[in-house]
Amino acid sequence: MLITLLDGRPLPAGELARVANISAQSASMHLGQLLNGGLVNVSQQGRRRYYSVASPEVAHAIEALGVVSTRDKPKTRAHQNELSYARTCYDHLAGQIAVRLAEAFERGGFLTAVNRSAYLVTECGEELFSRWNIDIAKLRGLHRSFARPCLDWTERRPHVAGALGAAIYQTFLEFRWIVRSSNGRVVRLTSRGTHELDRFLRC
Repeated sequence: MLITLLDGRPLPAGELARVANISAQSASMHLGQLLNGGLVNVSQQGRRRYYSVASPEVAHAIEALGVVSTRDKPKTRAHQNELSYARTCYDHLAGQIAVRLAEAFERGGFLTAVNRSAYLVTECGEELFSRWNIDIAKLRGLHRSFARPCLDWTERRPHVAGALGAAIYQTFLEFRWIVRSSNGRVVRLTSRGTHELDRFLRC
């Protein structure tokens, strides 16, 4: 249920019970425990209660647990390949494309890993993100982690999370470089996105 909620959409208990293949009563019990533990939030809309991941930090912990709980990469079924290539991790990009972006940011001198829990945006990085209409000063003022590595559970290497990771994801959506799939967390590159990102990743 928590993995399903990582796509950022609030979902009702009935749908979460279906994806977990458990009874509605069992799902309600588990969701009550997750709510008491501060891992999920709930909101009321009419008669339905919608559950969502409580915070980006909880989403990060769930993604990290995926690394520990899956020793091997997912088997090569079509959906799993799509999930491994590009998906959402709560409010930012994950998967192979996100890991390649993080590596390109470091290789190009746009980001510097200060330690295992933070990235520093360099001067040329600020220029790059400004061209992508990302306001770095505004992101730094938000009450959340600014830019940090998030260990990708399929790639076993970090992608960019935090306010910067969320801004990159939203920008790519606005530029129509990526589109969300109806298939859960899967994200698909458009032809324009493929062209722009291939050019950037080759640098």
